[in-house]
Amino acid sequence: MGTSERGHLPPDLVRGRSRFQAWRGQRKPGDRSPQALWEIATRLARAHGVSRTAAALGLDYYRLNELVEATAREPHANGPTFVELTSPLTAAKRCRLELDNGSGATMRVYLVGYDAADVEALSRSFWDAL
Repeated sequence: MGTSERGHLPPDLVRGRSRFQAWRGQRKPGDRSPQALWEIATRLARAHGVSRTAAALGLDYYRLNELVEATAREPHANGPTFVELTSPLTAAKRCRLELDNGSGATMRVYLVGYDAADVEALSRSFWDAL
């Protein structure tokens, strides 16, 4: 990398540096850098490297590197997630019935995903039919 390339900063690093300079110009002695500025710095460090970003923004290399490593380990909450939905048939109620009307007629039924009213209606129609 030539000397002319070293002196040139990408536009986002220049904007980040001006944000830090503006904050430093109005801060009170003993104030800590706001979280929003550190988030900008970590995003820039991931894009341009910790050393280059720390030098451009006037930050402690080790502190910035620590923050970049910490954010790399954090799971991204806004990313897509996988959720498995079970099929309603596999989680449905199952029932096996054997109905006998007393006069020799028998009916065997295997129900999946039934409602109690369905079982009652089926039984009533079987017993009333004969």
